[in-house]
Amino acid sequence: MRIAVVGATGLVGSKMLQVLDEQKVRIDELIVAASERSIGKDITFNGKNYKVVSVDDAIAAHPDIAIFSAGASASRQYAPRFAAQGTFVVDNSSAWRMEKDVPLVVPEINADTITPDTHIIANPNCSTIQMVMALAPIHKAYGIKRLVISTYQSVTGSGIKGAYQLNREEDARRSAYSSMPGAGAYPSGTYQFPPAYPHQIYYNVIPQAGDFSDNGYTTEEEKLVNETRKILRDDSIAITATATRVPVTGGHSEAVNVETIRPFEIDDVRKLLEAMPGVVVQDDPANSDYPMPLYAFDKDEVFVGRIRRDFSVANGLNLWVVSDNIRKGAATNAVQIAKYLIETKLV
Repeated sequence: MRIAVVGATGLVGSKMLQVLDEQKVRIDELIVAASERSIGKDITFNGKNYKVVSVDDAIAAHPDIAIFSAGASASRQYAPRFAAQGTFVVDNSSAWRMEKDVPLVVPEINADTITPDTHIIANPNCSTIQMVMALAPIHKAYGIKRLVISTYQSVTGSGIKGAYQLNREEDARRSAYSSMPGAGAYPSGTYQFPPAYPHQIYYNVIPQAGDFSDNGYTTEEEKLVNETRKILRDDSIAITATATRVPVTGGHSEAVNVETIRPFEIDDVRKLLEAMPGVVVQDDPANSDYPMPLYAFDKDEVFVGRIRRDFSVANGLNLWVVSDNIRKGAATNAVQIAKYLIETKLV
């Protein structure tokens, strides 16, 4: 079993390697690939050192599975070349998610969309993955008519650049470079990376995640709309979203307002969520027990709480959904897809 990780030196790529090790995925030969600036670097996996190779060299190695976290442009360039030789590509970028013949997979929900002929498989966006994990059993039981979503996304959703900006601004604040919230938080010339955001993120909430489209929505908001419909296999669901970036290092949070087609009982909804693989119900408000990114950090599960009826509309439901965006939102989900390929003998 030859497995390649493309983008292995990045934030998500390194976490993919960690999860591959944790989940004891069968690997007879590991190929770690990255961009030219990382070629020749050493990576340790399962106690062994591996040299980072070029993507061309990874293609030449003919892996059975290639797990990508190298960005959309690299995926568009290289994924078809892997697929053409029979490699199954599990891609974490946005490049292929909305392609008609490319399955968009959360294994607990729709692994059946993977076939022997689907050699490119898309990993959904991190905020979509955690939300549909909570919504899938509700949709199956009651049907979903409408969703109103507000996200509170951590800086690691922007990769290492987002984390670096928050850390630099916090350091600058502590050194009294900024004397008031809202003041400029970083001196020019001190960044290893350019800022990830158009505004200070420390002490701030930015009502923009992704780039703005002509319709006034951001790409992150559009992903929540389009990817949710594709994964749940229902284009009739009305969805609107507002995505924000918050000064949290790891873990996305979402307030999800659900309007179902058929009536429900709250206790039955809770039981459905408790029975959903990969979901943990954490819902004891009397004891201030509810999901928070601080405690979801570095965990694979999706945590759901604040489960309550929305009395302003018939069949209305409110949920609070939290998950580690680097794990289940990216690396863990991709590794689960790879495990599915192996366990079902598609490779």
